[in-house]
Amino acid sequence: EVEKIQIKITSLGLTESRITSDETIQQLFVECRLNNFLAEETPLSLPKPTGVQRIHYNYSTVINVDKENNHAEREYLRSILLKPDLPANSLKFTVVSDPPEDEQDLECEDIGFAYVSLKEIFQKQRDIIEQDIDVFDSQDASAVIGKLTVTVEALHALRSVHEECK
Repeated sequence: EVEKIQIKITSLGLTESRITSDETIQQLFVECRLNNFLAEETPLSLPKPTGVQRIHYNYSTVINVDKENNHAEREYLRSILLKPDLPANSLKFTVVSDPPEDEQDLECEDIGFAYVSLKEIFQKQRDIIEQDIDVFDSQDASAVIGKLTVTVEALHALRSVHEECK
């Protein structure tokens, strides 16, 4: 069995904020990053949700962390388990504004960040299944601009790495 972290980005809802009122922000996609290794992004950018609407990505991806082929990723998981103060012990989700087709001079802009702590999954011995996590404003880390519904199944892989550490 190939050890892996299974990630699903289900949907995104926004709360009233500078993001909802900013008309240059129209299309959004989500990137998921494991430390500095690996970034995956939803293949679609979707129109910014309004009011209580959510946009649905239903995007799944897998990060393989088997010993044979993915040594660096596995070492990173090991460091999360062994070094309690490692700051980057989370999967980072970034909500990105994708400029409209007719404004290609605009850059993609990171508008919000959300985190799932892999360390916490291991400590609680519980995967995150279809859970709403806070999205924090990229310009003000204390402001929540929305909720991202995600699944992160990492417990099996973390247990396996932990067994090896013993």
